Amino acid sequence: MLNRIKNSVGIWAFGENVTRFVPKGYHREVAGEKMPDKVKRVVEGLEDWIDGYEFHYPNEINEENVDAIKEALGDKDIYAIPLGFHILEEFIHGSFINPKKEVREYAIRLAKQAVDLAAQEKAHLIIWPGGEGYNYPFQAHYSELWKRFINGVGEVVEYAGKKGVTVLLEHKNSEPAMCILMRNIGMTIFLINKIKELGVDVSNLKINMDWQHLIMNGEPLAEYAALLGAEGLLGHHHANSGWGTFDDDNMTGSSNFMQILGIAKELQRMDYGKNGERIGFDLFPYTEDPIEAVKQSVIQWEFIYDLAKKIDDDKLLEAQRNKDAVAAYKTVYEGLGLDQNYIDRIYAERQKL
Repeated sequence: MLNRIKNSVGIWAFGENVTRFVPKGYHREVAGEKMPDKVKRVVEGLEDWIDGYEFHYPNEINEENVDAIKEALGDKDIYAIPLGFHILEEFIHGSFINPKKEVREYAIRLAKQAVDLAAQEKAHLIIWPGGEGYNYPFQAHYSELWKRFINGVGEVVEYAGKKGVTVLLEHKNSEPAMCILMRNIGMTIFLINKIKELGVDVSNLKINMDWQHLIMNGEPLAEYAALLGAEGLLGHHHANSGWGTFDDDNMTGSSNFMQILGIAKELQRMDYGKNGERIGFDLFPYTEDPIEAVKQSVIQWEFIYDLAKKIDDDKLLEAQRNKDAVAAYKTVYEGLGLDQNYIDRIYAERQKL
């Protein structure tokens, strides 16, 4: 088991943090900041708490600014390049699924350029298709949309495979499209299988688990991490927290504590990180100091990860194999420090009531 897993963070956490209710953003002090200056500020602020960074293509990173970004990164790396198509006006009706053939072809060309940049920087490509869906019942021809989506992503995956680039699929149920096609883990695996049916080699195609996206769906973190790990599909994580009704992207470990403790245990069991996988942080600190929020997220994750190591895995496995919830929780809480001395003291105090 690795003592520590390397990490990364999305550079988008450190911008103005614009929302539709606060269109000028919560952090107006950084409005107009050039990307290399942002990177330099963030790297200096986070020091060695972060190993690498993630940048959307083409708005945050592109062929023109990549050298300046690398200089600002110093000894940190560009770990992943997500497609940032959701903010481009050409793609307001989707990119791979757009009704216009010329727009779909442009999206594929742009995605291949992102693959080329990822290959150059030895980075992963993330496809988060936030704009690939629809907003109303009766708005879309569902089977046609899915056919375009499968073919478009499949062409990009095939191209990435030839370039030696790993592609990470990240699902979400809604926002910006109200009904995103790839809205849960099941549909993500469905997409992988349909691309495979096209004759495309999918050995470079894996899944990025954004924890808040799963929590929004009621999808269990630990179970799905275990299943994806067993299938060789678990490629990356976006660690965060939230209330479960919206994509809050709050500090990791600020809520959903037991779910995060559970996924930490499963990652330890599969020795996640041994092949270079990382824990990425996808955060959006609206009202907090972004540097401090990211740093606290890293610290809280590392603390939870270390707590998971204290849980007796042999005892926990025995309880789980017997589907014994009481024994499982006794084992978990023993790892958290709830020992027999504590139980005896509490019982003695209750006898005096």
